[in-house]
Amino acid sequence: MKKLFNLFDFSQKVNYKTEILAGFTVAMTMIPESLSFAILAGFPPLMGLYAAFIAGLVTAIFGGRPGLISGGAGATVIVLIALMKSNGLEYVFAAVALAGVLQIIVGIFKWGKFIRLVPRPVMFGFVNGLAIVIFMSQLEQFKTIVNNQSVWLSGTPLYIMAGLVALTVGIVMLVPKLTKAVPASLIAIIIIFALVFFFGIQTKTVKDIASISGGFPPFHIPNIPLNWKTLQIIFPYSLIMGAVGLTEGLLTLNLVDEITRTKGNGNRECIAQGTSNILNGFFFGMGGCPMIAQTLVNLSAGSRARLSGIVAALTILLIILFGAPIIERLPMAALVGVMFMVAISTFEWASFKIVHKMPNHDVFVVVIVALITVLFHNLALAVLIGVVISALVFAWESAKRIRAKKYIDDNGIKHYEIYGPLFFASIVAFTEKFDIENDPNEVIIDFKESRIADMSAIDALNSVTERYSKLGKKLHLKHLSPDCIRLLKNAETIIDINIIEDPLYIVINEK
Repeated sequence: MKKLFNLFDFSQKVNYKTEILAGFTVAMTMIPESLSFAILAGFPPLMGLYAAFIAGLVTAIFGGRPGLISGGAGATVIVLIALMKSNGLEYVFAAVALAGVLQIIVGIFKWGKFIRLVPRPVMFGFVNGLAIVIFMSQLEQFKTIVNNQSVWLSGTPLYIMAGLVALTVGIVMLVPKLTKAVPASLIAIIIIFALVFFFGIQTKTVKDIASISGGFPPFHIPNIPLNWKTLQIIFPYSLIMGAVGLTEGLLTLNLVDEITRTKGNGNRECIAQGTSNILNGFFFGMGGCPMIAQTLVNLSAGSRARLSGIVAALTILLIILFGAPIIERLPMAALVGVMFMVAISTFEWASFKIVHKMPNHDVFVVVIVALITVLFHNLALAVLIGVVISALVFAWESAKRIRAKKYIDDNGIKHYEIYGPLFFASIVAFTEKFDIENDPNEVIIDFKESRIADMSAIDALNSVTERYSKLGKKLHLKHLSPDCIRLLKNAETIIDINIIEDPLYIVINEK
């Protein structure tokens, strides 16, 4: 229990002032983003804030690591837009809750570890693409509604907006050089708010997005028929939402691990995220996952414990209940400026320095993942394609490593010493190594520096033994690793043509 709550773990030094101020800052940046995503999906605006409160509080307390901020993220909400249009809000609540159940299952069975399969070039592309998405998403705030159409600001409103954004960016860059006692982004928000308020500057505010006044999240059981047809409707959305949320969440967790030089718990994060989504489904929330932009705001503000996430969530709830009239007057320019700085700090600028040292296929992966992230806003798809490309390149490169050393000993026995893995991509090169027609009557294939990896390799080995058998030649396999032996024993019905023996291991006895 002591390790569960870092807030109460007195063996860890917690800077309470930093944590509380970081929490306030995170809350300020979460509010407009959560509202925007809810409106984009056609949900009631408060659903976004309820999701920010529920997901933020649950994962801050029970999540996989301190410092990680969760809320109503666009990556998961976008998945539900089609369901909202086709079946309505009640089905959305059910889909969110089911997604939470699926995420808990992933955590219980410890499948979160598979995020380790994401290569470094994919991470570079993911982070760079996400930074561009964060930057571009803020450009929407430079638009206004005219005759029910979104048009770009122009003239004085544009100059005011741009000037306030530039001032915010300047403050965020300058303050850390003067003091680190208070988060620079929070100081920038307060200064811009004061300027707009006391000088009566007319500019876009949070209220122009939506009203954030409301009550405590109400308990609500989704009003849907409990039958097989309903499951068929919501399950695909739940599966995609759960996968997208876990992908973004676990990648964000890995990113925080690198920044803080500490280790999080991916499976615990899966369970916490799933629990928060179940609660979202029953308490009028739109669901969510870890939010990388707000997490980076939190870390840049100096937070390293769970307290900031708890403060952020409770701050959002208090604003919904009591503070809406004040927060609705916050200038959007201040929040946009903070998010611009988040995008700049998120981008892996170091990737430009090492790009000339990277293999061409890794550069290609970085670019492809970044482009998919930017064009489709689908982080899970981008990462999946990046991993697939990396895996195919790895398979191709590994296939080229298969080679054979050949010699005939004093007893007239031909030896083939195989080097490199034998698997689906290397079987053609493997079979081409043998001169079956001209080999002597006894042949040994030595796998001391190789291993049989899959069913394709077994099939290739069967093909070689069959060709030797037809010519009446005897074949031996030597130095098979234990896992290779298990594979061959499982395939006895396939490889039963010849004597296959080893001085150390008897694989298949002569029949």
